[in-house]
Amino acid sequence: MSFSNIQAWFGRNSFAGNSLNDLLIALASALVAYLLMTTALGFARRRVHRGDGRNGTASAVLDQGVRPVLAQMLDRTNHGLLLAGAVLLGLHLLNLPLRWESRISQLWFVTVALQVALWGTKLIEVLLQRYLQRHAGGSPSAPAAVAPQATVSATLIGWALQTALWTIVALAVLSNLGFNITAFIASLGIGGIAVALAAQNILGDLFASVAIALDKPFEVGDAISAGAVAGTVEHVGLKTTRLRSAGGEQVVVSNSELLKNSMKNFKRMQTRRIEFTFGITYGATPDQAAAVPGIVRRVIEAQPEVKFDRAHFTRFGESSLDYVVVYIMQTADYGRYMDTQQTVNIALMREFAAIGVEFAFPTRTVMLVPAAESEGALPDGPGAGRRVLDVAH
Repeated sequence: MSFSNIQAWFGRNSFAGNSLNDLLIALASALVAYLLMTTALGFARRRVHRGDGRNGTASAVLDQGVRPVLAQMLDRTNHGLLLAGAVLLGLHLLNLPLRWESRISQLWFVTVALQVALWGTKLIEVLLQRYLQRHAGGSPSAPAAVAPQATVSATLIGWALQTALWTIVALAVLSNLGFNITAFIASLGIGGIAVALAAQNILGDLFASVAIALDKPFEVGDAISAGAVAGTVEHVGLKTTRLRSAGGEQVVVSNSELLKNSMKNFKRMQTRRIEFTFGITYGATPDQAAAVPGIVRRVIEAQPEVKFDRAHFTRFGESSLDYVVVYIMQTADYGRYMDTQQTVNIALMREFAAIGVEFAFPTRTVMLVPAAESEGALPDGPGAGRRVLDVAH
């Protein structure tokens, strides 16, 4: 059988209203389209991974962050969807009933929407990975340890964004296929409100967890105080935060309750302002009282990592001449502060003893006055002729 006879035979025979020649042309077109798409995809992936752009400025911008994202998104391209697109292109060349033409257009939209959703999902994953790397201070080649609350945040945000993306894609596909999605969207809204009302406490803690991860008022290992709760942060979860108190017990508090209170983060202190008071006895002379601030200043300035602020004789107390002293520790370490305060206290004891100044303490002096020298003498008896006067010092 000659080639012309074979060609004539293909032309005479048909299937589903299309000659075999048309079917072969459609099949060949689909294969060529698939090969072209896979070749173009491979070329784009190699070029992006290699990073050999001709334009220096454009290449520099891509290398700063866009190129790696494009590379990972291209890697997420689904070959099955490419094949489906090539088949739909071949079917478009055939003579099909009008309703099938409409179906092919709808399938085109479904194919493109699914591929866009896959690219979007990969984009969300890459951006969240970069967020975690920035939070940990690492790099893709040498990642650092990631704080648990950052992982929680990334999980919640990724889940929410991907859910929103696929919901939009699904609604768009259903609408393109001819479904009435208005009632479905209304049902979703009503259902969402009902779920939100039923789980508002849980959702409040979840959003509080995201706020903790994004705003970072504290991290694992920080010593914090919020209202009646104080301790070192051990774990930040989706609903609760666990602290280890100074007494050793574990304190579990909900994230939303924790954020309702003003919070102190002691680990982020860079300096520590110290204020303490002491008193000397009323037996000190004016010259001795005037010399005390200078002695305090000299003692404090002799300590390392300390900046003297002020020392003043502030008031006449009930039993002492009171002084207020303020200095700044240039470190937030509590142990070093206590060592410094102890050294200052001992040095002040030595200095005051050298000049004859005594530290005051609550005292009471009892004076016995003859009854004749005061009004209201006591009647006859064991205490007759005397009156007791108490003078507090």
